[in-house]
Amino acid sequence: MAEPALPLNPGLAHAFARCFAGGDGQQVLGHLRALTLERALGPDAPDSLLRHLEGQRQLVLTIQALIARGRAGPAPRPADASLPSF
Repeated sequence: MAEPALPLNPGLAHAFARCFAGGDGQQVLGHLRALTLERALGPDAPDSLLRHLEGQRQLVLTIQALIARGRAGPAPRPADASLPSF
């Protein structure tokens, strides 16, 4: 499977890595994996359900790719971070 197209904003990958770095983030990611990647449909599943699940799987894989990219890459400089501060 080809790597999903990722956004050009380098700060976004780091934001995903930060969001899923803690225990709560890992719990949420595990739940998303269980609902999508670890789910098997039976042979009688309609085409629409298969397509829906595949879209969900693609989203979870994109999230995982962003997390990996954010953890592997250098942290963005403050001028590069375009995330709002609260």
